[in-house]
Amino acid sequence: MRRRLAAGNWKMNMTPTQGAAFIKEIAPLVAGAEAEVLFCVPAIDIPAAVEAAKGTNIEIGAENFYYEAKGAYTGEISLDMIKDTGVEYVLMGHSERRQIFGECDEMINKKLLAALAAQMKPILCCGESLEIREAGDTLTWIEGQIRSAFTGVTADEVKKTVIAYEPIWAIGTGKTATTGQAQEVCGMIRELVAKLYDAGTAEAVRILYGGSVNPENAAELFAQPDIDGGLVGGASLKLTFEKIVKA
Repeated sequence: MRRRLAAGNWKMNMTPTQGAAFIKEIAPLVAGAEAEVLFCVPAIDIPAAVEAAKGTNIEIGAENFYYEAKGAYTGEISLDMIKDTGVEYVLMGHSERRQIFGECDEMINKKLLAALAAQMKPILCCGESLEIREAGDTLTWIEGQIRSAFTGVTADEVKKTVIAYEPIWAIGTGKTATTGQAQEVCGMIRELVAKLYDAGTAEAVRILYGGSVNPENAAELFAQPDIDGGLVGGASLKLTFEKIVKA
């Protein structure tokens, strides 16, 4: 059985002090949850978040990193730096990194390969714009992103990778893909993994849905056969994230 994952992506929110206080406040609310609980936080928040999460069932992840081990890359952080804090999960391929910061499919593939080589736990994001959705090209677009990201990745490595489907048109807009739309794409992703690798790998990989997930719609979304939890943005900054975890 695939263990459910309730992952929060704080984006550029919460100071280290605020983040630590929030983790201490929500920890007793999610204690004993069946789902794995994760917050991916800004780099500067990581040490304080890790310290605040000690002794709880909350894990901390990084929102971003650079694929090179070290060097003249002003402003970037390496996997070794992240790993030294005790963090295991790392995000890559989020639409905001793709759109705002120009990260291409090739860079995301390099990030995934680097994270796997460092024995980190990658969360690979994929998703389509409203224009692609309305043109009927969603499944083709997502397949292209997945195929590119998994170039040079083995079946065993895919099993260690979490895939997060986030339709761009539903991120922070209040619009949510219908349960059917979310399941359709997540199911297609699982079928694609089976085609690229094998049925066992497809059955093992965890696939999340993200995009305006909230306490009201979480249970219905997570009840779908190919949705193993959520990658949650704004709602992960509130104590009501507890309800999403328990969904």
